[in-house]
Amino acid sequence: MAGSFVVVCAPRSGDVAAQAWFMTGPAYRHDPLRALMSLRATRWFTDEDVGDHDLHRILETARWTGSARNRQPWRFHTVRDADVREALSRCGAYALHLRAAPVVVLLALDHSGTDAEFDGGRVAQNLMLAAHVIGLGSCPVTFFPQHNVEWVTERAGLAEPWQVRTGIALGHPASAPVGKSAIPAGRHSLTTLWREE
Repeated sequence: MAGSFVVVCAPRSGDVAAQAWFMTGPAYRHDPLRALMSLRATRWFTDEDVGDHDLHRILETARWTGSARNRQPWRFHTVRDADVREALSRCGAYALHLRAAPVVVLLALDHSGTDAEFDGGRVAQNLMLAAHVIGLGSCPVTFFPQHNVEWVTERAGLAEPWQVRTGIALGHPASAPVGKSAIPAGRHSLTTLWREE
């Protein structure tokens, strides 16, 4: 049925125990694609820090992302300082969870090329998948309006043609508050999304 949703077998990111079982259970070990299917946005984090070794592994994985003409139009700027994370959390309507994340990765893109946004989406997804595979949670945010983009870009020590429009929260997932989400769960069925001839 057009517009119908199916619930995938991954639990919501707020259910830490279920997510841990899903990521370590026997089916996961035999099906690596399940790691891709189980990635969810994490907006609640514990106080546990993200170690330098884990952060290095995540960024090392991300930098191997493909890009148009191999331009690699990205730079990473990491923020651990609580006051800066608090300021970043006010740079967009949906950025509040940045204050609670132990690490925020600012993703800078070189906008002198035509493919920066597309390539930026690729590297952001790979970064979040890398975090997920090693047991960390993540959630991307978009900074807006433009004066916030300019402030964050300057904070990262960059200038045109570089812009920081995206921040990615990283940390150890915590249980989300109990309550019903306003956002529907599940995904459109494959029969809704797939046509062939």
